[in-house]
Amino acid sequence: MAETHSLQDMRQQAAVAAKVFIQRDYANGTVCQFQTKFPSELETRIDKQQFEETVRTLNNLYAEAEKLGSQSYIEGCLACLTAYTVFLCMETHYEKVLKKIAKYIQEQNDKIYAPRGLLLTDPIERGLRVVSCALVSVAAKKYSLL
Repeated sequence: MAETHSLQDMRQQAAVAAKVFIQRDYANGTVCQFQTKFPSELETRIDKQQFEETVRTLNNLYAEAEKLGSQSYIEGCLACLTAYTVFLCMETHYEKVLKKIAKYIQEQNDKIYAPRGLLLTDPIERGLRVVSCALVSVAAKKYSLL
C-alpha cells in the first residue's frame, strides 16, 4: 500500500504529478452528473468500488440540488416579490446543497483520498465540467526544495 499523507501536508508541500479528470455525463441531458467509469490511472491508488461510490454520491447530491419542489417554487416567488433582494439574507436550497457537497468532498479527501496521495477538487471550482483528481507526490516537492 502507498505511504500515507495528511491533507494539510499535501496542500502545502505537494507537487502535482498528474491529474485525472472525471468528465460530465450527458447521457440523460444536461442534468449535472459525472461518469462513474473508473480511470485506469487510479488503479494502483484506490479501490474501484470506493471511487464509484464517491462519484455516485456526488451525482445524487447534484440531483438533490437541482430537484424542483415546493421549496424552490417559494424561493422563486419570494425572489420575484422582493426584486431578488431576499437572497441577501437567505440561502437558496441549491446553495445549501453545494455547501453539503463541499463538505462531503473535504471529508472524502481527509479520510480516503489524501492518505493515498490523491486530492479531489470540488466540481464547482471547474465550472461543474469535471471532477479532477490530482495524483500528488509529496516526496517530489520535499526533494525539490533542497
